[in-house]
Amino acid sequence: MSAHPTPVPSFSRPGGPLKGAVRVPGDKSMSHRALIFGLLAVGETRVQGLLEGEDVLATASAARALGADVTRTGEGEWTVRGVGVGGLTEPAGVLDFGNAGTGSRLMMGVVAGHPVTATFDGDASLRKRPMRRILDPLVQMGARVVSEAEGGRCPITLEGAREAVPVVYETPVASAQIKSAVLLAGLNAPGKTTVIEREASRDHTERMLRHFGAEVEVEPHGPHGRRVTLTGQPELRGSHIVIPADPSSAAFPMVAALVAPGSDVILEGVMMNPLRTGLFATLAEMGADIEVLARASEGGEETADLRVRFSRLKGVDVPAERAPSMIDEYPVLAVAAAFAEGETRMRGLSELRVKESDRLAAIAGGLAQAGVDARIEGDDLIVRGCAGDVRGGGVAATHLDHRIAMSFLVLGLGAREGMKIDDAAMIATSFPAFGPLMAGLGADIVMGGD
Repeated sequence: MSAHPTPVPSFSRPGGPLKGAVRVPGDKSMSHRALIFGLLAVGETRVQGLLEGEDVLATASAARALGADVTRTGEGEWTVRGVGVGGLTEPAGVLDFGNAGTGSRLMMGVVAGHPVTATFDGDASLRKRPMRRILDPLVQMGARVVSEAEGGRCPITLEGAREAVPVVYETPVASAQIKSAVLLAGLNAPGKTTVIEREASRDHTERMLRHFGAEVEVEPHGPHGRRVTLTGQPELRGSHIVIPADPSSAAFPMVAALVAPGSDVILEGVMMNPLRTGLFATLAEMGADIEVLARASEGGEETADLRVRFSRLKGVDVPAERAPSMIDEYPVLAVAAAFAEGETRMRGLSELRVKESDRLAAIAGGLAQAGVDARIEGDDLIVRGCAGDVRGGGVAATHLDHRIAMSFLVLGLGAREGMKIDDAAMIATSFPAFGPLMAGLGADIVMGGD
């Protein structure tokens, strides 16, 4: 199992306006998928802009263990020579995913559709995350759970199907990870595998399946859902993938610019997939000055340069149906809400309880440390904003969660007394250059200070 690094207590404080233009790392969701589809394709896949965080590197290691030739050829540039659908090699050792929930869950889908056995494990945080929601449909498709920790958690040994069975499966919650695991298992099943979602989740898997040559049909289902049908046993072809900047990572310098007086920042090449831009829409409703400067396309996804300037924000009501398009951005949205005038209610956040940490509790606890009134009512988070006058000064417990860590460092850039966090080590899982990138904009963040 991965060992958690020595904690790195860190702090941030107001240091003047943020200025400049930056490009955040490549999208994490697409980076995982590019490596996985490269494993399952015939021939060579070239990837540009890969996020080289610990989570994605764990997926690269797992792809190697399952038979792919995975090589780094330059900064953010990788090649994957795959084994094709049906061609996996049984791994010799444990697949250690560290903190990578996406990588582990999607690779469970890959293994489930092939006649190989693999053990999945990770760090202390990953071992707390529920996997039963992934395993249940995979068992329906012919896989067998050989062993698991209590509650369907890692370490998990999964024996893939000798002959995978196509299914029609309705996901219990809006989750791109569940949908993707089922579709990945369905790649090696004859006939059609269908996933039904009542609320549409991010669609990178469907887009990338088509890019690699699979036949995928997407139809509306109800007012907000989708029905996704994959024709199994395709020959996926090695492809060229350019990965745009991650909107979830862009959220941190974006909110920092909104709360640090006088700031004016340009974020370059940010993915604008409509199933990923809920935060941008919400911030606009709050009065954020976010200007779209240029639109383009990278890796089959629309991108844009975004100009973000300091803004006086107001509280809003965030509807539950927006959650799938911004599920990873609620911690930093809560920071923006702390600086707003009035109350912000974020509805329907049950999914936050099963992320890298119980993010609902972690957000509320960190805001209390900063002198901000926040409360949880059922699955809603309510933040009473301080109209730009956030005290800060406390120590936010990060609970091994990279997004909690970065969010409260962002808070400190606008708070009177700055902000401390108990550990920044896990930021490397998704945004290893966070500290230097923010410093380049003028942020006063000390990683490893107390």
